Amino acid sequence: MKAVLCKEYGPPESLVIEEVPSPKPGKGQVVIAVKAAGVNFPDVLIIQNKYQFRPPLPFSPGGEVAGIIKEVGEGVTQVKPGDRVIGSVGWGGFAQEVACDQARLIPIPDALDLVSASAFMLTYGTSHYALKNRAQLKAGETLLVLGAAGGVGLAAVELGVLMGARVIAAASSQDKVDLCISRGAAGGIVYPEGPLDRDAQRKLSDDFKNVMGGEGANVIYDAVGGTYAEPALRAIAWEGRYLVIGFPAGIPSIPLNLTLLKGCQIIGVFWGAFTARDPKGNQENIAELMGFAQSGRLKPYVSKTYPMAKVAEALNEMAARKVKGKIALTMD
Repeated sequence: MKAVLCKEYGPPESLVIEEVPSPKPGKGQVVIAVKAAGVNFPDVLIIQNKYQFRPPLPFSPGGEVAGIIKEVGEGVTQVKPGDRVIGSVGWGGFAQEVACDQARLIPIPDALDLVSASAFMLTYGTSHYALKNRAQLKAGETLLVLGAAGGVGLAAVELGVLMGARVIAAASSQDKVDLCISRGAAGGIVYPEGPLDRDAQRKLSDDFKNVMGGEGANVIYDAVGGTYAEPALRAIAWEGRYLVIGFPAGIPSIPLNLTLLKGCQIIGVFWGAFTARDPKGNQENIAELMGFAQSGRLKPYVSKTYPMAKVAEALNEMAARKVKGKIALTMD
């Protein structure tokens, strides 16, 4: 089989595609014939040795896949060859086949095709956990989403709408804001390219307040970080909840006096740790998300697919923050 390999840490251009032996399932494992793999920002980081997980070299990036079960190992009872599944594999997914523990499999609802399924779980899982479990978002509240047209951001927009919130989308271009409005956002704001100086930060904070009106945002979903974080926090409502999702624009420095003045909370969101620490709660969330998918209320916006041979192009698009919604790598 063919696989994308990281043999030395570096940029996407350092990746190679080679023939490697097909995996064999261990006890409790299956082998998935991968049809598509979601491309995510952690894939950009892991090949540069900048992610919290460091697999031994050589390895394939790719943390989420969708495909058909090819073979099952000893003790596997929940699935069988021929089943369509999503696999949360951490890494190894940019390959024609990958081994996966049966506990990390999710049956694909009939309403989802394989490409959409490969782009589903990481983004919706993160945003659902953030809004439901961490922020406890309520119907009628105002939700401000930074990085709203990206994978997790667009998932947060859609889930916020499903949960009855008034969603305001913040993104770097009008076409990205328009995409969010087409997916249910009540309004939006285009923010300038960063990093922002103090004057630009003050103006952005005023713009956030103007577009939201009233008391500000009850919940802020920050998938950007950097110099956008403080202006957003200044626009939070009394006793608001500020969700820390990620920081592709850099790790921000927050004046903690703002939390006192606003009576607000800054809340970390680490969905991967939640899935390991609270498997029962995670399974409940997955069941709810799969119900939304089966009913047609959630379907990932996959803006583009790339063949395996163009993996570097796909990862560079992700690194440059040019992706709208999700992109996927196809393995056929």
